[in-house]
Amino acid sequence: MSRRQLGAIGEDAAVRALRRRGYRIRDRNVRCPMGELDLVAEHAGHIVFVEVKTRTGIEYGAPFEAISPAKQWRLSRLATYYLTVKRLLDRPCRFDAVSVLVDPDGQVLDVDVVAGAFEAILC
Repeated sequence: MSRRQLGAIGEDAAVRALRRRGYRIRDRNVRCPMGELDLVAEHAGHIVFVEVKTRTGIEYGAPFEAISPAKQWRLSRLATYYLTVKRLLDRPCRFDAVSVLVDPDGQVLDVDVVAGAFEAILC
């Protein structure tokens, strides 16, 4: 299975899990000049930027461990760009993370949603 296929399986599983929790998905795979946002949603009055990490095992660490401080900083910049372009700077926002574990055949084994996974890093 390619990385692209693995990512698509993970994002689809994340969307299903988020919708079950009452999230409304606004955008998927938003490309910006500095990178890409996996998912943008609305939940409890917030604009939510969701980072999805999909893995077939934990040999290289848990999926959440891949959201390093550098990645958080980059996501903060992407979120600011998105909020500016969409004219949503007055809306509260937060960063959530979704960890998806799948078996080698692409079957989803576990989905873990963490609301407020990290704070924006603005510099």
